[in-house]
Amino acid sequence: MYLKHQPTSDLVEILDLASLFDPFRGEVIGRFHAGEELQDPAKFSKTELIFPSGESMPLCWTDGKYKERELR
Repeated sequence: MYLKHQPTSDLVEILDLASLFDPFRGEVIGRFHAGEELQDPAKFSKTELIFPSGESMPLCWTDGKYKERELR
């Protein structure tokens, strides 16, 4: 899966989808998908990632207490 890194506008290939979908993890392992050489894996903050279309990630991926907040 590819997401867009907001500060650089480069695509990031997400290498660990389980951590992406886990709302209690604030970082994911991925690598920039830019240039001709394969980039080294790095940690990316979920707050800096969006879908390539510009949409933000769903709350159920980023906020472990999103259900509690919705009920209020």
